[in-house]
Amino acid sequence: MENEVRAGGLQIHKVNKWYPGNVHAVINMDMEIEQGEFIVFVGPSGCGKTTLLRMIAGLEGISSGEVIMDGRVVNKVPPKNRDIAMVFQNYALYPNMKVKNNIAFPLKMRHTKKQEAAVRVAEVAKKLELDTLLERKPGALSGGQRQRVALARSLVRRPKLFLMDEPLANLDAKLRTEMRREIITLQRELGVTTIYVTHDQIEAMTMGTRIAVMNCGVLQQFGTPQEIYQNPANLFVAGFIGSPNMNIWDTRIVSYHAQHFLTLGEARIPIDISGLPGEQLQEPLKAGIRPEHIELASKNEPGAIRMEISLLENTGREVAVFLVASGIPNLTIMTNADFSGQIGHEIYIRLKQEKIHIFNGEKGHALRL
Repeated sequence: MENEVRAGGLQIHKVNKWYPGNVHAVINMDMEIEQGEFIVFVGPSGCGKTTLLRMIAGLEGISSGEVIMDGRVVNKVPPKNRDIAMVFQNYALYPNMKVKNNIAFPLKMRHTKKQEAAVRVAEVAKKLELDTLLERKPGALSGGQRQRVALARSLVRRPKLFLMDEPLANLDAKLRTEMRREIITLQRELGVTTIYVTHDQIEAMTMGTRIAVMNCGVLQQFGTPQEIYQNPANLFVAGFIGSPNMNIWDTRIVSYHAQHFLTLGEARIPIDISGLPGEQLQEPLKAGIRPEHIELASKNEPGAIRMEISLLENTGREVAVFLVASGIPNLTIMTNADFSGQIGHEIYIRLKQEKIHIFNGEKGHALRL
């Protein structure tokens, strides 16, 4: 293997998964994960993220390619010998066992000495604030408490790799936020390499040191939250990551008196295209801009675009303003909470030229300005 991953790391090398009926669920997946990273697999339902996680765990066979842990190919290694721990969204706790016995169960299966097991259970229970609940059974716990027990049961083994498959999916919004913080803090304290699967892009952006965005079994982009948000590799990533969604429209480049403009329907936006090869500009194009990169403008400001407010979404901290205009694609902008506009009002906007993204309109890949 050309690229060795240091101890505690993980390499996914040209991994494919085929199911009967010619279903290609994971396609030529390549990824290197360093020791101690918190990696998030994110994408829509059915994109292959859970299948990939299960192949890493050894719960799903690999059609081709290699999963390498600590420099060792583990394709044929049983799950119990991979030194991993998993947490699922359904907790999978034993209802007739007390919390302390649920947590200790993996140690019992490994024939850990009772005294050592008791010490390790006490340590992880204290860390997860479960020390006062050890004598209870799962049925007497809240959803958040049950999830913490599931985390404790996985961590008590002190695995090299921690795998989480949508562990917060069954919790309400407030608990999800709280548990998100707890998982991040715990992972940083322990330094355990973690892979976390979710379809929630907000979870991905707030939790991961790096994010793997997947769609239709293909890795679309792998990078830090900032890299993926600011420089999406393609139209799918641009539209999937970010809330509200990036504004995306069909466009073309037009020129007047040696100056270049990007079309926004009937509007024209000045743009510097010096970084783009001329042949790329002849192909169908799409443009995109984040809602927060569209500014309010005055009526007489050069380049100001007149639009009408069609809908307002006030979160208390900021306002999403949905805009319409004849001959111009619908747009969404983000403004401060003190925005005073009302539905039906006319406003003027300006797009920040340096924040506009341009994509190939057919293949979808980003064209770097």
